[in-house]
Amino acid sequence: MRAPALYSAAGSLLLTTLTAAPAHGAPAVPGAAELRGTAVAAARARVEGLDFGTCPKVEDLPGSVQCGTVSVPLDYARPDGKQIRLTVSRMRATHRDPGNSKRRVPRQGALVFNPGGPGASGMFFPLIGVVPEWKRLAAAYDLVGYAPRGVGRSAPLSCKDPKKFFTAPSQAPTHPSESYKQERIARAKAYARGCAERTGDSLRHYTSLNNARDLDVLRAALGEQRLTFMGASYGTYLGALYATLFPSHVRRMVFDSAVNPDPEQIWYRNNLDQSAAFEGRWADFREWVARHDDVYGLGGTAQEVQRSYDRAAARLAKKPAGGKVGPGQLQGAFLSAGYYDDYWPHRAHALSAYLKGDPKPLIEQAGPHPEAAAEAENANAVYTAVECNDAPWPTRWEVWDRDNTRLARVAPFETWDNVWMNLPCAYWPAPRQQVVDVRAGFGELPPVLVLAAERDAATPYQGALELQRRLAGAVLVTERDAGTHGIAGGPNACVNGYVEAYLLEGRLPVRRGSCAPHAEPKPTVAR
Repeated sequence: MRAPALYSAAGSLLLTTLTAAPAHGAPAVPGAAELRGTAVAAARARVEGLDFGTCPKVEDLPGSVQCGTVSVPLDYARPDGKQIRLTVSRMRATHRDPGNSKRRVPRQGALVFNPGGPGASGMFFPLIGVVPEWKRLAAAYDLVGYAPRGVGRSAPLSCKDPKKFFTAPSQAPTHPSESYKQERIARAKAYARGCAERTGDSLRHYTSLNNARDLDVLRAALGEQRLTFMGASYGTYLGALYATLFPSHVRRMVFDSAVNPDPEQIWYRNNLDQSAAFEGRWADFREWVARHDDVYGLGGTAQEVQRSYDRAAARLAKKPAGGKVGPGQLQGAFLSAGYYDDYWPHRAHALSAYLKGDPKPLIEQAGPHPEAAAEAENANAVYTAVECNDAPWPTRWEVWDRDNTRLARVAPFETWDNVWMNLPCAYWPAPRQQVVDVRAGFGELPPVLVLAAERDAATPYQGALELQRRLAGAVLVTERDAGTHGIAGGPNACVNGYVEAYLLEGRLPVRRGSCAPHAEPKPTVAR
């Protein structure tokens, strides 16, 4: 998956699907030893600072972006023990007012961004400063991205040989047989074992709580007394943990497309809610395609478009396109259309062309890219490790089978694909954490901004309402009747206006703000 809307103009970040499960027992407050360890590590980082210089070639960043590293403890209960280094990128504030080149804009500090995942890298984030919608923020802030622990060159995780990560072509049954389920159970067990074998005892330290602690060390290394932060998708849960652990260290925070932080939701039940929500977003896409039947010829109703999709899946099951695009690759490509409606024209064109005898667009959009296998395997390993470590998951296959069989009857599009992605957590070898009760009372935390699209499938809207309820004084801005995942810096000027007013001036609506949806994408003419 690609990153949220604010990244689509800057390119090439990976966003894995966000999923989730039930916690058992009362939420726990993190231990005093880890809090003391964070204070020790942050004090050390403040003294050492962060030396930025030319970025290594492997980061593939232009000269306008600087890179550095910050050292953090692998285990915060032992801050003087083993250290790992996180890679950091920065573009300095331009100080140039895009509306008046003669006016110098004062610097407001560093704006740190996490793109989600878990498993996504934010190293490309500073490039967003060249996008018109971001130039006012880039004038006032150093734009800072980083690769969280486990990601990229930041003590990278791996659970499988990257050369064996892509298994294409593959199937994607919406009603899997018992034999297929047993095959996927075996694969999930093998993957969980691979994570333990390739990482060892360090595996248990890749958690959302440690990600939040790392963020505080990064804040100190940047010389910031208080953190200005924007998190998208999973980055909102990371940010919510930070606000709970370090409320006095917060300056301003933007939560874009919020994960439901209720401890009972982390992570299994969030996963069920996501699968249900994707069915609605899949319907949105099919209805859009049907409205443009004169362009694509896939059917004049959502049901007819579904039949066209099913016809393509059946044909691919018999003969994969290019020998590498089967039903599984088709489903993965169209799942991304549930995240971002700017994908809709491209996906519809590919499906139309394939059914008319031209498989090239579908192969280009859905086929695996071997050159990206190492990055994809790393992202998946981090995603799995963090979410499996974060909370208790059901350990009996019967629970997964029962819940998802019921759900698949009404939401077949994503349900089983989500199961297979998360099933290693049922057999996870590392100890699980108790889930933190995210919350802040009135006066404990500066006002924060929560952004949500009403029909977002990856992080359903209820999550934004729950996060606002838990962080006293939080303000929610909703993009109505829209479903793009990640809306800051995207095509909606109303949303961007709220973000700029908050980050540049500290201004927020009284309780909630509302924006009309951005324009739907225009269809492209199939050739």
